[in-house]
Amino acid sequence: MEKQLIISVGREYGSGGHEIAEKLSKHYKIPLLDHNLLDEIAAEKNMDMEHWKELDEKHKNRLSSRTVRGYSSSPEENLYQMQFQYLKNRALSGDSFVIVGRCSETILKEFDSLVTIFVLGDIDKKVERIMRLYELSKNQAVKKIREKDWKRRRYHNSFCTGKWGASRNYDISINSSKLGVDGTVEMLIDYIDRRRIE
Repeated sequence: MEKQLIISVGREYGSGGHEIAEKLSKHYKIPLLDHNLLDEIAAEKNMDMEHWKELDEKHKNRLSSRTVRGYSSSPEENLYQMQFQYLKNRALSGDSFVIVGRCSETILKEFDSLVTIFVLGDIDKKVERIMRLYELSKNQAVKKIREKDWKRRRYHNSFCTGKWGASRNYDISINSSKLGVDGTVEMLIDYIDRRRIE
């Protein structure tokens, strides 16, 4: 049986982190879990997850939510717990996969097969990428990057003790602007393969 491999990819918006995760998934021939995670949970639980999608990767409102006897009134926290349990069950079953975001570097840290990566980038390169992908002006791209990263940081930091993007929370943090997406993927494959030999 193939040795289990779980790759957690955190990323700054515009860094190419999602594309890097896709390429790692393809290289290792293992599933990529990101926005499709809710569809996977829906299929497993035979339930409609459409109304949950707008809450995906959103922080909980600490002022309007509370937890009593282990049950939270926060729909964001309930969705997080559902995703956490699904990912943990897949990991416990021995499945290999690439997971983008969702605090995966924290919730799956007990698994020896886990490799945690954070992809960052230079602001000028991220702006260029977002301008190109979404046909935005420079100001619009800068605004979108700030908003997306602010949301990701808030989501992550509301559910995890470690801070989003802090290098000590990940096995490797890499600036994709230096080598480009393909060069970054090559370097990460080398790192992951060396880890798997241990």
